[in-house]
Amino acid sequence: MHASPAPADPAVDDLASRLRQLPPSCGPVRLVGVDGHAGSGKSTFAGRLADALGGAPVLHLDDIATHEELFAWTDRLLAQVIEPLRCGRSARYAPYDWRARGFGPARVLPSAPVIVVEGVGAGRRALRPWLARLMWMELSEEEAWARGRARDGAEQSEFWAGWVRAERRHFAEDPSRPFADLLIRPGIRGYEVLTGPATTPGSEPHLTQGDDPSAMC
Repeated sequence: MHASPAPADPAVDDLASRLRQLPPSCGPVRLVGVDGHAGSGKSTFAGRLADALGGAPVLHLDDIATHEELFAWTDRLLAQVIEPLRCGRSARYAPYDWRARGFGPARVLPSAPVIVVEGVGAGRRALRPWLARLMWMELSEEEAWARGRARDGAEQSEFWAGWVRAERRHFAEDPSRPFADLLIRPGIRGYEVLTGPATTPGSEPHLTQGDDPSAMC
């Protein structure tokens, strides 16, 4: 059974319109990062943004991470996703199956005008040079983790204990929020889009590339 489509959100629709007008940031693609604490609503927001963008592809970083590499997946992401996209090609990556504890069949990520990358660590320093915009889900770690634990149930309590330690360590070493162009605050009836710490009046947060693939590809 398919869920009913979410009601239109003017803030998300306006954001989608602005994202389409950005210069490409990774070859011909506008990569848009959605970061935040686990349980902060990144996947839901990314899905609604993708819908507002007319069905933009979404890369879930849960498909890139593994039990053994909760955050040590940078090289795999760069090789399987960033490198082909910056050269104007579709990316191919093997999504991780968290129940089977192994990688599944390869999946294609098409080289679309806008691609949404969502997950904890989407704003890490190795990925930021390729992002057209970085957004942070503005929810405290305590509230986000409480939501995540409630969502996953008691059987995941041991995993969550390890995750919290790993997430704290990751953001201590490689914070994302200070570099966010926009803050996304979830509300009862929609989202509020706020100026992020990295944006100052009249500034362009990131230098971006042209529409053509790099001559190095």
